[in-house]
Formats: sequence, C-alpha cells, structure tokens
Amino acid sequence: MAYAAFRSIGAYAPSKILTNEELSAMVDTSDDWITKRTGIKERRIAAKDETTSDMGVKAALKALERSGIEKSEIDMVICATISPDYFCMPSTAAIIATKLGIKNATAFDISAACTGFVYILSIAKAFIESGMKRNILIIGAEKLSAITDYTDRGTCILFGDGAGAAVISATEDKDEAIIDVHTGADGEYADLLMTPNGGSGSAHDALEGEAAGCFMQMKGNETFKVAVRTLTKDVVDILATNNIASSEIKHFVPHQANYRIIKAVGDALELKEEQVVLTVHKYGNTSGASIPMAINEIYENGKLLKGELMLLDAFGGGLTWGSALVPFSPLK
Repeated sequence: MAYAAFRSIGAYAPSKILTNEELSAMVDTSDDWITKRTGIKERRIAAKDETTSDMGVKAALKALERSGIEKSEIDMVICATISPDYFCMPSTAAIIATKLGIKNATAFDISAACTGFVYILSIAKAFIESGMKRNILIIGAEKLSAITDYTDRGTCILFGDGAGAAVISATEDKDEAIIDVHTGADGEYADLLMTPNGGSGSAHDALEGEAAGCFMQMKGNETFKVAVRTLTKDVVDILATNNIASSEIKHFVPHQANYRIIKAVGDALELKEEQVVLTVHKYGNTSGASIPMAINEIYENGKLLKGELMLLDAFGGGLTWGSALVPFSPLK
C-alpha cells in the first residue's frame, strides 16, 4: 500500500517590512494596541510587480531542492490561495508549474482561506494513497496586501504576504506516513470573514462604486470566539481519534493569525511553550502560507528533525478549519 510522506519544506518572505509604527501613521492605531491584541509586530509586503506565483515559485524551489525529488518527477501541483494572480483563470498553480519548468502535471488552485494548506495536504494525501499520483508539490501563497484595505484598522494590521511549499511523495514505510488529516467547513458563518464583491454574486454594473467590497472584511470579535472554540475541538478530536497524547507532539504548528488564539488553544491542550511554533510576530497572518512558513522557520533554525511529529491546526474564512498529524520524513 502507498502512504503519503511529508518530504520537504520551503518558504519565501518579501524583503519589505511593514512595522506597527509605520501602520500607526496610516490608520488610527499604535504598536502597543496591535501587539496586545494580536502579538503581531511586523509583516512582509510584496513588491508591486511581485505576484503570488512569483512568491510561490521561490518557496517551491527551496522545497524541491531539499526534497531529493527531481522536478520531472512531480506529477501534481496544488496551490492554496485567496489572492491568485488572476481572477478565476488561469490557476496560480498552473503558472507556478510553468515558471518551474514542470510539464504535463495536474495543476489547480483551491480556496479555503487560512485553512488552505491543511486542505491541500489532505488532497495530496488522498491522491497518493489512491495510487493516482506519486510526487505532489503543494504551495500556500498569498499577496494579501493586494486585497487589504489600508484604511480599515481592523484588518490592515493583521495581514502580510509570503509563500510556503512542501513536497509530498509516496512511501511504503508506514512510519513515514502522514497519520491523519481532518477538514471541515460551515458556510453559515461566511459573513464573519469575506471579500463580498467581485464574484458572480455582485452585479458588474454595481462594482465600480463598491471597490472597497473587493477587500477583505472581518467581524473580529465574532471570528475570534468561533476560532478558539472550533480549533480547540478539532485538535482534541484528531488526537483522540488517533490515540495520541499532546505530550507526544514535538511541534504544534497553528495558523499564525493571532497570538491570543494560539495561546488559548495551546493552553486547552496543556502544551508546553517549547512545543508551540510562533511566527505571527514576524509575518502576521499570511493565510494559506502561514503554516508552511512556520514549519520552514523551525526547519531552517535546525529545530525540525527527521521523525518528529507535527500537529498542524488552522481556521479561516468560509468558515473552514482543519488539523493534521504529520511526521517529518525527509529523504535527505
């Protein structure tokens, strides 16, 4: 039987840093206000001519180089993004594949907001375990600055740009295998976090005067409450389902949205500080890129070793959520 193994990780962050102090000159906020409520100190902003696919390619090149798998062996490319290069088509995944020189591979995008990376991990796992694919490149990439309203202090303080990528490949060794992935959604809460205009639900003749509706909008307090409740339940469930204690988790890698949410979930699981991976202070919320960027951080710092178990956990617009139990199984 084929199993799916998490072989490598890579990430990219733009060079431009937008600090809390700089934001306070743009909207009515302050470093102290932002830090206390979110834990964010700064975020990265892509250059004007830098696209989501450009960032995805840079992250993917690192993941491919570290994987020990040739580009010619990649038979599927999946990108999780809510800020694609183009509205509807072509997919950002197809553009990334072409820029990488990957030919004839299946390529498509998915839209699951901040849960995107967990969703594409579950898709890669399913395709490999079914025998349909053997080596899949998954990418979470976001240019959220392109859909952020910098006059809205409730959202502009949160979001940043970046990309993360991983190679998932087939193995016959069950010890290397991704253990489990849980995903879910509930559209009843769609209005808590959304970009209301720009799709088929908006009349074209009404869009010209409603450009702000193409930016992200969020009901912060309501989103916070649902996020903590949903994330806690999801990680408790996946650990119980697989008979794994929280003490067995080497790295808890949550979506980096808000330090208070991360702490609430970590406390509920009775996780120690050293188990929790934090990058929210450096990059802010990078949506689908958040989790792979955080994994890359511990990898590049020498803290992620072969065989160590990661617990991934995410929550995003849709509303969507997901969690995964993933041992790090590099080939080299």
